[in-house]
Parts: sequence; structure tokens; C-alpha cells
Amino acid sequence: MTALGSAISEHVIHHYGTSSLLSRLSDPFWFQALGSVMGMDWHSSGITTSVLGALKRGLNPRSHELGLYVCGGRGRHSRNTPDELRAYADRTGLDGESLVRASRLAARVDNNAIADGFQIYLHGFIVSATGEWTIVQQGLNDSTGFARRYHWHSANVKDFTLEPHTAIVGEPQGEIMNLVAAAASPAQKAILEISRTSPDRTLNGLRKLSMPAHHDVRAYDVDLTRLGAVLAAAYERDFHDFGSLLLLEKLGPRTLQSLALVAEIIHGTPTRFSDPARFSFAHGGKDGHPFPVPLKTYDETIGILQRSLERARIGDTEKLDGLRRLERFVRAVEQGFAPQADFNQAIAREKLISDSLGGKTVSQRDRKRHGSRQLSLF
Repeated sequence: MTALGSAISEHVIHHYGTSSLLSRLSDPFWFQALGSVMGMDWHSSGITTSVLGALKRGLNPRSHELGLYVCGGRGRHSRNTPDELRAYADRTGLDGESLVRASRLAARVDNNAIADGFQIYLHGFIVSATGEWTIVQQGLNDSTGFARRYHWHSANVKDFTLEPHTAIVGEPQGEIMNLVAAAASPAQKAILEISRTSPDRTLNGLRKLSMPAHHDVRAYDVDLTRLGAVLAAAYERDFHDFGSLLLLEKLGPRTLQSLALVAEIIHGTPTRFSDPARFSFAHGGKDGHPFPVPLKTYDETIGILQRSLERARIGDTEKLDGLRRLERFVRAVEQGFAPQADFNQAIAREKLISDSLGGKTVSQRDRKRHGSRQLSLF
């Protein structure tokens, strides 16, 4: 996951810059789709920890080159965020105390100003060499076992006290006390009279993404026309041959299927990520839904991404640009032919070829290591 997440991030940075990657990470639909394409359970709260952890391991050793640094994490790692931010600021000339202030304010807003029953246990702070940042936090409701994720992007934060989020992600919990909502202005004024502090101005809306309770991927979780275009490009001979030509790679259909979804993660527009479950058809899920992770295909995907980046560093961008052409090609198939995926058939095919592709789940790996004991998926 570290290798794949890092390669995808570097592709985004190469084509669109660090600011674009920060913007995407602050979009809950893109973030969820990224976790799905990396092989995480498509709807689980573990996506947050795994994606941030993988990016931290993969990007930080090259932070000087990429202009991006990932701080914080889960539990004790979140408490290290101020020191990590100060250290990065010392290396880059940024205002470390300003970054630390933003980190602490975001944590206090989501823990205290939004009384939604969720306690923050994960705090991720991704900062660029120019000082732009994205914050991703996650809280847990002990009574329900559900998690809620909070996304921030510095480009959208005008005032920390008036809805600074780009999104809050989680199951609806009924009415809550949200003191940073625009409608909470009267309550803020009453509090201000007591505390004699002054917030500044309003902020913009709130996007919500709810994840279902079921672990399996179901047909209604997926845009079947979009998935149908990917499968057509991978398996129908005329489309498959042309798709392989666009990448200048001798690809089997299964690898082309994965790359088409990875290409959309890199080049797709925000409207393309309303069904993040679809991206689990790239590399399955570690819980076996919609199918076990095909390790051979996973490695092939990473290899192609890394080789294209290596060629681009010496001025040969043909393979790198091939992913952009592949994304456009699949979109053209979708718009021109509107093929509908046979959802059950697609999953049946994946399960049929799973063993030949090194298909594995967490529980299978754990049984191999520890007998019959199973590893928790969350």
C-alpha cells in the first residue's frame, strides 16, 4: 500500500502539483476511492489510518524532492504532530508555530465545538513546502462503534470558528450541537459575550458521505455504467488492444482493469468519485470484498506506475502520459457506448481467477502465520 499510494501521489504531483494533491485529500470521495484502489475495505474506518500511514511512510523520505510532508497519525502519533511540524518548518523556513496553531485549533474544533458524540483519535496533517495544508481527522463514537472523518484544506479556511471543513464524513446521528455552523451565530454571540473573544466570519457548506454498515460490495454501491466502461476496455478485444497501445505496455486484461481505475484516481474530476466502492474493483479488499486482493496484479500496477515515473525523470513522458490517455479513453467508452456492467458476473470472474493472481485476504494471511486465529479487520 505504501508503494502504490506513493506512486499515485507522485503521479498527481507530477501532472497537477502538490496543491492539487492536498485538495484531493481534502475531498472525502477521492480519499475513500484512493483507499479502495489501494486494497482497503472499501467502507471501513481503517481506510483513514491506512492511507495516511502509507503516504507518511512513502512520501516523507522524499519530502525535499516532492515538496510535501505528512505529520501525525493515530493515537500517540497524533501527539507528535507539533514536533513534526516544527522540524519540517525548520528545514523549509515555514512558520512552524502557525502550523502548530492550525493543527491544535482543528483538533479542538472537531473535539469540542462539534458535540456529535465522536472523540478524535486520529489527526493527520499534510503540509507543502509553501505552507499549504490539509488536515484529516477521525473520531470514534464508543456507544455505536462508528467512526466519523473530518476534512480540512487551508485554501478554504477563512476562519476556524465558522465551518472551516471541506467535508465531514459519517453516518447521520440526528441533531447535534455544531458551534462552528453558520446557523450557530446566535449561540456564538452569546458565548462571545461571556468569553469576550471574537470570531471572524462565515464559511461555506458541508459535504456528507455516509458509508453503509454492510461489509460486502453490492450493486447499488457502484455506478454500473462507469464500471462497465472499465470492464469493456479491459476485456473486449477491440477496446483492450487499443487500451494497451495507449500505455505502450503488453498488458493482460486484468492489469488493464486495475490501471484504468488507478488512472481515474490520478486524472479524474471530482464528480467521478461519488461511488468509491467502484474503485475496489481495481485490487479488491483485504476483507475479501468484493474479492481477495490479487497480489500479482497489485505488483504489476505498482511496477508500471514506478517505471513510468522513472522514464519521466529522464525526459521520456510517453508512458506517464499513457495513463492520462487511458482515463480519457475509458471515459469516451462510457459516454459513447454506456455499457452496463453485470455486477454478479464481474465478481464471479474475479473469484474464479483469484488463485492464479495470488488472491489473499487478511484472514488468509493470518491463518497461514498463526494457525486458525484470525486478524481483526478494523
